[in-house]
Amino acid sequence: MSSSTRIVPSGGDVVAVRAGMQIGRARRIGFILVVTALVAGVAEASPWAGITTPSAGPPAVIGAAANGCVAGAVALPEAGVGYLSIRRERNRYHGYPRLVEFVEDLGERLARHQDLVMLVGDLAQPRGGLMDSLHVSHQNGLDVDIWFRLVPTMQSVAWRAGDIGALPSMVQPDGSGLSVHWGPPQRFLLQAAATDPRVDRIFVNPVIKRALCESETGDREWLRRVRPWRGHDAHFHVRLACPPSSPECIATPPLPVGDGCGAELAWWFSDEARRPPAPGGARQPDPMPAACQALLYGP
Repeated sequence: MSSSTRIVPSGGDVVAVRAGMQIGRARRIGFILVVTALVAGVAEASPWAGITTPSAGPPAVIGAAANGCVAGAVALPEAGVGYLSIRRERNRYHGYPRLVEFVEDLGERLARHQDLVMLVGDLAQPRGGLMDSLHVSHQNGLDVDIWFRLVPTMQSVAWRAGDIGALPSMVQPDGSGLSVHWGPPQRFLLQAAATDPRVDRIFVNPVIKRALCESETGDREWLRRVRPWRGHDAHFHVRLACPPSSPECIATPPLPVGDGCGAELAWWFSDEARRPPAPGGARQPDPMPAACQALLYGP
């Protein structure tokens, strides 16, 4: 693989990042989404999905979001103040303790603001690692998906017991703007997450990012953490920063300066971004950190 293209974790997919792409004078990052058959095959063979319990010992984040694991993970309770953990049958409701605390704190903040409950999707498997479907990130216990659909508190018990089914998109079918499902509660929840000091970045659909860039006034610093990415129209993906107590955690590259509303956002609506990516060759996955190998086969 050339030095100008590398695979990095995204908000749930594998992507090719052309690190040297320039779009306008200020443009420094261009993203092209690529989901390859190779990755699908690796995911099917992943042994991490068969692990049902966290490891013993102190918690630690090991490796990167798309090539790592988590030691001493804790489980997010099924329900708490202002939140409901859904699709628990996947056993993807574990994370580094700071991630679980973040979800609980965000739920409480929502409950204080309005009588609503947020729906929490995947965190990580009991010891992290590669999942057998849907995600390539979510491996090191610092990622969580939160759905934009909010549920009145009095209905949360029914949602807990029922079939969740499909959740609505916040983007119009033609991609021209936000859908009728977007409103002040969704904006509040997203801003509350983006202003939390534990958060490194949040992935949302480019249309959502564009709408925020056009509507937000006053302090716009929090927009910097809200990054455009394909998909992510029905949920947003939160990634926490590496905790200081986990020296083996590999951080995602730093965010560029500014609110992210300039050329880097405009690229997502360009002809180049809309073109299907060219097929790439097979790529061997990066070797997993040695500490993850020990965690995979240890007690």
